[in-house]
Amino acid sequence: MPVRLAAAAFLALEALGILALAGWQVVALIGGDTDSVVSSIALIVLTIIGAAIVAAFAVATARDVSAGRSGGIVTQLLILSVAIGAITGEWAAPAVAALIALPAAIGLVLLVLAVRRAAPPRRDDD
Repeated sequence: MPVRLAAAAFLALEALGILALAGWQVVALIGGDTDSVVSSIALIVLTIIGAAIVAAFAVATARDVSAGRSGGIVTQLLILSVAIGAITGEWAAPAVAALIALPAAIGLVLLVLAVRRAAPPRRDDD
């Protein structure tokens, strides 16, 4: 399997994970575990939009479109920044940070490898 397809599959799994997060948010809203219904609905909508964008990056990466790989790399870096936030602060949770960071690191490596494979061969002018 080409690296780009592995990267695309990984992005698709992340999109499904984001959708699962939206489902969890819906359950919290229905269960009354929110302070503001309006804010909760807005967050659910934004989460679903984020999942759609990551899914679009997966499709573009599978089709060998560079914008998909670039967007996927930015996504992984944003996820890593969330992991850094989870490991710092008053309510630091190193285990949660590791669970967030590990998939992002794997996705980043896959996407960088896909970028390298997609690059045209170098010509040495020696």
